[in-house]
Amino acid sequence: MIKRYFLSIGLAFGLLAGAVTAHAEGPELPSSGAGVGDQASLQRGAKLFFNYCVGCHSLKYMRYSRIASDLGLSEQEVMDNLNFTGAKFGEQVVSHMPAGSAEQFFGKAPPDLSLEARARSTDWIYAYLNSFYLDPSRPVGWNNTVFPNASMPFPLWELQGVQTAVMKPAKPGQDPEVEKLELAHAGKLSPEQYQQAARDLAGFLEYVSEPAALQRQHYGIWVLLFLAAFTFLAYLLKKEYWKDVH
Repeated sequence: MIKRYFLSIGLAFGLLAGAVTAHAEGPELPSSGAGVGDQASLQRGAKLFFNYCVGCHSLKYMRYSRIASDLGLSEQEVMDNLNFTGAKFGEQVVSHMPAGSAEQFFGKAPPDLSLEARARSTDWIYAYLNSFYLDPSRPVGWNNTVFPNASMPFPLWELQGVQTAVMKPAKPGQDPEVEKLELAHAGKLSPEQYQQAARDLAGFLEYVSEPAALQRQHYGIWVLLFLAAFTFLAYLLKKEYWKDVH
């Protein structure tokens, strides 16, 4: 029985080590530097999403009214600048593209992005937005090094510009691999400005995936202040109890 117990523990550690090794061998993603603590960044990310993404992608777990409340926007600002589907202020963010049309254009309906940041990570989204390149062999005309053969065209190409791939020398019997991406045609934004735009959009999707994170940050400040005050009072109480012992 004891031997079997230790064998089970050893197997568990072996599986855990294998999982860690497999994760370490995966592609290394650049750090986005995005977060939910910068309200101005979240507002810019929301503008990008609703101007470039909501035509295909929904946020079915998010309401326009919640975005306004969390991002410090008025109802008028949201309805004038973010709502292009005719939805009411208290309704969910749903793309106006019919599912049938989406399947016809892309082969399948674009996914809802409410939980994309939790499913893949904010860094993954940031890297994905930086990794599109022109690929005439693909039906949509684009490919992506982070998510190869994605059926999505690049919605931000006019901002970043057009990247092309420099391929590695192909080995016999293997498909060629992308060595690096080069900016062939500049977009409306400089490379630095586009990096910030990708960071803003990734941060907005991080917020959408867990809106309560904003409240946790707000409450966290008060919790720290309470702990500091409690520690100070406990110190004074300790001094009062022990002053006559010495």
